[in-house]
Amino acid sequence: MKDKPLSSSVVGTDLTSGKEVNKVDLCRRFSLDPKKPLFSFIGRLVVEKGADLLPGIVYKALLRKDISILILGEGKAEISAELSSLTVHFKSDLACITGFDEVLAHQIYAGSDFLLMPSRTEPCGLNQMYAMRYGTIPIVRRTGGLNDTVKDIGDDGFGICHVQASVKDVTDSIYRAIELYVNKKKLLEIRKKCMRIDHSWNNSALEYLNLYKSLTH
Repeated sequence: MKDKPLSSSVVGTDLTSGKEVNKVDLCRRFSLDPKKPLFSFIGRLVVEKGADLLPGIVYKALLRKDISILILGEGKAEISAELSSLTVHFKSDLACITGFDEVLAHQIYAGSDFLLMPSRTEPCGLNQMYAMRYGTIPIVRRTGGLNDTVKDIGDDGFGICHVQASVKDVTDSIYRAIELYVNKKKLLEIRKKCMRIDHSWNNSALEYLNLYKSLTH
């Protein structure tokens, strides 16, 4: 994946070093520890996206002191306020940016290890597909388009899935992700698998073409 806002390209055999360069730069910018797995959320801070769960998730997950979390989004003021208050308690492990910045979003996709998407509803979902193109592993709720596009690593897939939109289900998924993170060989394998997935219309068009051909024979 080549992208102008990035410090380093994230491609093929260079995947590990490329991710590392982008992660180090991102963590340095927000005073986070690049040695810890970095979990991110990019999106609207609204109930539909499960953002109301984020304060509880952040608090419970960061008590472990072995991960970092980066949040970029805007929406409900009360959610934003809760998250901001948590940065006081978890100064070295949590960064929250209010608003939306396209360039920063690209840098977060590229520099993060995992992307959180605890959506209550998600008809399609694009962030999980963006993340996978950067070798960032999505953590998603099994709903709508997330369920259609992300297969759990326990089923020989490339993401981490949970059933409920709840603090417990999401934090349990984070704990699974931490176990994966320490297994560097498996982590690289999953990252490469993510990047090989083709969600483009070229692939979809070919499937439609094959379907039409089968109906005419």
